[in-house]
Amino acid sequence: MNSLGNVIGEICKVILPIPEEFYLGNISSSIGICTLSSMDLLKKISNSELLNHISIVGRLLTENKGIDSIIKYVNENQKTKTIIVCGKEVWGHKAGHSLFELHKNGIDNDGRIINSTSPDPFLAATKSEINYFQNEINLINIINEVNFDTIKKLVI
Repeated sequence: MNSLGNVIGEICKVILPIPEEFYLGNISSSIGICTLSSMDLLKKISNSELLNHISIVGRLLTENKGIDSIIKYVNENQKTKTIIVCGKEVWGHKAGHSLFELHKNGIDNDGRIINSTSPDPFLAATKSEINYFQNEINLINIINEVNFDTIKKLVI
């Protein structure tokens, strides 16, 4: 991470605070949904009967803290085995791309997601947490899909 990027990140936290946003559903479900930057899709899923069929739905806006949150969630909630990654990619951050590169390649010794093209793909998650994510979680790549009915068909 570069120091200018860290300073800008800290300023953004104060000026434009973006809280994590996710909705818990059926704790017995093995499916989670990540809507990337598609907030309307997130709201639609969270307010629908689909929430009764999934463990969690949330967004992913960053290639670092956001992915760390996913890694933490799946390690703490080991019933979750599949994550459907849909919605529009985050311009500039490419958080969805980084999530798939992490799943495929892991991290290097500095915590950087191998082969990520995102600007700041450094994670705080441990290698053992990431190994669990790589070995136990199935990612379904339908990035750019925002049609609720198409996503629903993958769950129900």
